Amino acid sequence: MRLAVGPRTLREGAHLLVNFPIASVLFLFAVVGLMVSGGLLVLVVGLPLLCLVLVAVRGVGFLERARARALLRIDVPDPRPLRPRGGRRDATAWIGAVLRSGECWRATVYALVHFPWAVFTFGTVLTLWSAGLGLATMPLWAWTLGGNDGPGINVDGQGGGWIWDSPPEYALGLVVGCLLLLLAGGVIRGLAHVDRMLVAGLLGPSAEQSRIEELETNRSVVVDTTSADLQRIERDLHDGAQARLVALAMSLGLAKEKLDEDPRTAARMVDEAHGEVKLALQELRDLARGIRPAILTDRGLGPSLSAVASRCTVPVTMEVDLPQRPAEAIEGIVYFTVSELLQNVSKHSGADAALVDIWRADEWLMVQVADNGRGGARTEGGTGLAGLAGRLGAVDGRLMLSSPQGGPTTVTAALPWRGRS
Repeated sequence: MRLAVGPRTLREGAHLLVNFPIASVLFLFAVVGLMVSGGLLVLVVGLPLLCLVLVAVRGVGFLERARARALLRIDVPDPRPLRPRGGRRDATAWIGAVLRSGECWRATVYALVHFPWAVFTFGTVLTLWSAGLGLATMPLWAWTLGGNDGPGINVDGQGGGWIWDSPPEYALGLVVGCLLLLLAGGVIRGLAHVDRMLVAGLLGPSAEQSRIEELETNRSVVVDTTSADLQRIERDLHDGAQARLVALAMSLGLAKEKLDEDPRTAARMVDEAHGEVKLALQELRDLARGIRPAILTDRGLGPSLSAVASRCTVPVTMEVDLPQRPAEAIEGIVYFTVSELLQNVSKHSGADAALVDIWRADEWLMVQVADNGRGGARTEGGTGLAGLAGRLGAVDGRLMLSSPQGGPTTVTAALPWRGRS
């Protein structure tokens, strides 16, 4: 029933039927506009008229994307506004921006290609739905028509031949009608998928624009992450090592004053200051380890992650199979990714065993952290995994999560392989 007359089938079928009137008007406008402006290109007015036609067709793309968003449930981003080079606002710069706009030309191709497709989809959906609904509801209205000898339907339409005028024949029509509606549902799904491809491919942003927007987003993530890290380092220095060093300076100043009059007290104060120096050094080492651990720089991922695993409250099996060390930036991201995931295992999983597996697959560096805990992890809602996915995306990496309720949880990260030069 859902395939035959469900909400999705009705939405997509309505979209395919509405295609015809909209595509007809758009096709007629585009063809007439291109022909007239093309014929006038020898005159001054031809080029501006061509640009107006392209912009108008591009504007209809906003209607088509909204229609696809409402009926096909596909969200195609709007293209960027037309921007003349150099910020100029004269007519020549505007004409150049329109002629260089790939969105305008692709929208025009959509107007020309979509019309024959709309005619085909309109005829197909209308035929299947009309025949299917007519046969499926035949027991309700067939008695109103007169056959040769009474109520019934002349199947051949010539006043003779096979006449449907009995309950079994009405039941046959009902079955055939339901089968046609079922067939129509499957056909509509397929036709709607082609419409989605046309809208996304011709009315959506170009691959270049999508890549630019992705890089801008990644750059924002990197900037925000870097700013947060700098604020954390500043806070740790101010509240930790800096405060200890200030207290140490004051203690040494007091010890210097008491050195002559009370050497024993001065010696005790120097001894306390020595302890403060050790604590300050330890805090600075911890801070440096949070930036980039020395063991990672000196010995690589295997030993450094083994040290991280030893601090995890869950027994961790470590497997690192790399032919060579990756680039420092990638290596650092892998280190902190595994560190954060193992912290999540310790705090939230309730597991009694975990596995860290790192290997190279073609041009990808694969990282997998799995545990046998309670599961239920999510990347939505501003969790640490969402931030981790953003950091990986900044270097064209991906984060995949499998964590059903009851476990197990498997987090897989894929980063582009970049070896050391």
